Amino acid sequence: MTTIKINERTKTGKAFMAMFEAFFKGVDGIEVVETDSNKVNEEESPYSPEFVAKIKKAEENIKKGKTTRLNPEDIWGSIL
Repeated sequence: MTTIKINERTKTGKAFMAMFEAFFKGVDGIEVVETDSNKVNEEESPYSPEFVAKIKKAEENIKKGKTTRLNPEDIWGSIL
């Protein structure tokens, strides 16, 4: 048995894993035993749905130009 350590966060690691999956998927005797990739599906998101909705709404407002500018000399005055 041989162990190969691949950093899937690097460009080379991602390319290697893509090649590996393309060539060796379903081949007997070769398998990925452990992976610590941080792929997060929407179902497994660590964020609450309310928070995600707020962020998406904020992104829409930014695209529409609905933003608030703060004066760095008087931040509290800009907010109030």
